[in-house]
Amino acid sequence: MSYRVFFEFVQEPFGSDISHKQILVTPSLIGVEERIHYAVRLGAVALITGEIGSGKSTALRYVTGNLHPSEYKIIFVTASAGSILELYRQILSELGIDVGSTSRAVMIRKIKHEVLEFVHGKKMKVVLIIDEASLFQLGVFAELHTLIQFEKDSKPFLPLVLAGQTNLIDNLTYRNSMPLASRVVGKCHLQGVDKKGMEEYITHHLSIAGVNRNIFESAAMTAIHQGSGGLFRKANHLARGSIIVAARKKSAMVTAEHVRLAATEIF
Repeated sequence: MSYRVFFEFVQEPFGSDISHKQILVTPSLIGVEERIHYAVRLGAVALITGEIGSGKSTALRYVTGNLHPSEYKIIFVTASAGSILELYRQILSELGIDVGSTSRAVMIRKIKHEVLEFVHGKKMKVVLIIDEASLFQLGVFAELHTLIQFEKDSKPFLPLVLAGQTNLIDNLTYRNSMPLASRVVGKCHLQGVDKKGMEEYITHHLSIAGVNRNIFESAAMTAIHQGSGGLFRKANHLARGSIIVAARKKSAMVTAEHVRLAATEIF
């Protein structure tokens, strides 16, 4: 018997593919949304940082999911360790534009032309969101600010959201990065949640999967919180893994021992 049948799940528990409406709204999530909205209103830059698995990408998905597609054009790219040209190619691809050139000036001109088409032609607000921005080479930060300048830097047509690990802030302190850093109007750092927050998170995800009863003993909740450091991604792996162990052992409740066994399978 599979663990889904054993515990009567209607869908995979602790999955990462839940809709933005199913995302648990926390004070941290609200903080991210407030800062992004503020930066968008000003046409400025917002920074979202946090450790791996702290929920940065989920927060971005939540915020963008609440922006109506008739009013906002979201350009969402995931950074790489490539050059600024690679970033421009990604942006053009998201805009559905054939690159057709390796010229930095040509690519910038195409991107800005398309942004102005949305702003003036379609009366929409354009937002550039870059996830994993901590992977950027320093040279990218030195040049990125020129992309968001319009009409001699007098028009706020392309607000920017940068999300990444904590070293993203360090990268913006270098002298060549200062023109971009000077545009930052809001910063939010996501950390691991406390034990109560973890319990709410686990209960919420059980409900999404169709189980409206607590199947985790208190000691198991504590073990997941401690083992994950309060970080959601690792908590997902531990919770799902311990459920599998419990089902294999025909246990109606997930125990701390089940969590310990699950922990031996993940990093």
